[in-house]
Amino acid sequence: MDKYFEYLHTVGFEETNLVGNVYYVNYLRWQGRCREMFLKQRAPDVLADVQADLKLFTLKVDCEFFAEITAFDEIAIRMRLLDLAHTQLEFGFDYVRLDPDGTETQVARGRQRVACMRGPNGRTTPARVPESLSRALEPYLPARS
Repeated sequence: MDKYFEYLHTVGFEETNLVGNVYYVNYLRWQGRCREMFLKQRAPDVLADVQADLKLFTLKVDCEFFAEITAFDEIAIRMRLLDLAHTQLEFGFDYVRLDPDGTETQVARGRQRVACMRGPNGRTTPARVPESLSRALEPYLPARS
């Protein structure tokens, strides 16, 4: 069984263009929002650490599209942990449209690489992934083959 953290979202008009399709940038925003909600719900002490000197830098982000979505579509953004290294994390995101009849359609897939850093702005250095974040991510570790 796949292990993922799920963030549910209803697409709004402000997230679409004149034709009614969702702007590309919103998929990236939803990745960030999903990651934030994970921290809020599963690792709230990391948020206090971020307010101190921990910085979570997004190093790389991408998104691949399979189907269009429009205003008022219900979307599940499902975040998976792809890699947990000493100072970096990599997440995978599946964007799934939840149709009223109960069917699910994958509409996009994305990835995000994040580095942990500490120190004042301009003089940050790589830092270990906080222990509490590692613990919160344990249930989402990919299965080893």
